Amino acid sequence: MPSLQSHAIGIDLGGTKIEAIVLDTDGASLFRERVPTPVGDYHGTLAAVAALVARAESDLGLAGASVGVGTPGTATAAGLIKNANSTCLNGQPLQRDLADLLGRPVRIANDANCLALSEATDGAARGAAVSFSVILGTGVGAGIVANGRLLEGPNGLAGEWGHNPLPWAGADESPGPACFCGRRGCAETWLSGPALARDHAAHTGESLTAREIGTRADCGDAACEASLQRYESRLARALAQVVNLLDPDVIVLAGGVSQLDRLCANVPRLWDGFVFSGGLHDSVRTRLVRSTHGDSSGVRGAAWLWRS
Repeated sequence: MPSLQSHAIGIDLGGTKIEAIVLDTDGASLFRERVPTPVGDYHGTLAAVAALVARAESDLGLAGASVGVGTPGTATAAGLIKNANSTCLNGQPLQRDLADLLGRPVRIANDANCLALSEATDGAARGAAVSFSVILGTGVGAGIVANGRLLEGPNGLAGEWGHNPLPWAGADESPGPACFCGRRGCAETWLSGPALARDHAAHTGESLTAREIGTRADCGDAACEASLQRYESRLARALAQVVNLLDPDVIVLAGGVSQLDRLCANVPRLWDGFVFSGGLHDSVRTRLVRSTHGDSSGVRGAAWLWRS
């Protein structure tokens, strides 16, 4: 277990909630709290983060603890957030503003990169040479860790899997739904939790959440089962493209949709038909697993940004 320089605060800045955690030098959690995200309110978001940090330090008797923040989107060379589905962050100097507000340096990383770092450090991808960790939640993203190092790339785009088109799309999947990024048919528009709910509603007229669809499919609801089979086919194709490009040892699923237990069993059976095998029908050795830390992975990874 890598050690932290000191007590470290991690912040997961999500589309619907902001979560804070404090890890001690052994990685044990000493504090955890969630508050609703002030949707569409940048300055309200800054204030909510500052209040969480203040409460954490007050409760634990700390001062000046390191702060790492997992954010949607990435930072430009000028330090402005881009590509965030929490669009009020886009164009804002989030790292600088938080550092000024908190009176200390702040490290930020894409929320999917925080997930990947957490799971590669002490989670489901621990010990893997190459891991690809996926968020299937309000949005869709991923992060890559290779030989213990988080890969970000010169543009901060490593793992931006959610904004590639759904591969091997059928006629009924083209051109695909509109995405907030301005394109159509991105993987995110098919594989997020809201996308699963939207697809089910389009086929049935029923308005159900992803969790409700899964529960009813387990109870034998044929329409919900059909919706999940469509979803699994799309996820298998999108992950097969990842295997063809990156060939990771393990793919980790996190986010609300990952709570569907059937995905880790069904999707690998489906991706075999799309992973390149040279006609030899070799079995795919990449493992598909659920995250160890669940919805804590992102916030833990934010704190791990301050590993020594």
